[in-house]
Amino acid sequence: MKRMHPRTRAIGSGVAGTLAWSALEPIDKRVFGHDYSDVAVLGKAFTRGRGWLPLGLAIHALNGAVFGLAYYEIARRSRRDGKRLALELALLEHLVLFSLGAVVDRQHPARGRPGLARLFSVRAFGQATLRHTLFGVVLGALAD
Repeated sequence: MKRMHPRTRAIGSGVAGTLAWSALEPIDKRVFGHDYSDVAVLGKAFTRGRGWLPLGLAIHALNGAVFGLAYYEIARRSRRDGKRLALELALLEHLVLFSLGAVVDRQHPARGRPGLARLFSVRAFGQATLRHTLFGVVLGALAD
């Protein structure tokens, strides 16, 4: 990855971060005892059939790519440590967007189905904090 242009590396690192996040979901769902999955939220917004999982993963990976690009643009203008910046940006996104879970809880077309437990809850906040932390660490480690 070191031979890649830094922008391309950051985009790929964002994708890798979302895939690590997605792999963590089944584990953290058991640890927190809460059936909340970002992949399900994304995929089941468009289909409730068998295609929700690959669609959710693809949308999540695209989000990671965009976040990786945003990280790159901020990092190149900043004098901050790249690894720390990636973690801070990931947690900032979490804190800014978490309250939108209340809207998803009311409006999502698949609310109440597997993987769509309440998003605006203490358990979901814990899960999202853990997931964003992992994402930020992976992004920072691979992109920096």
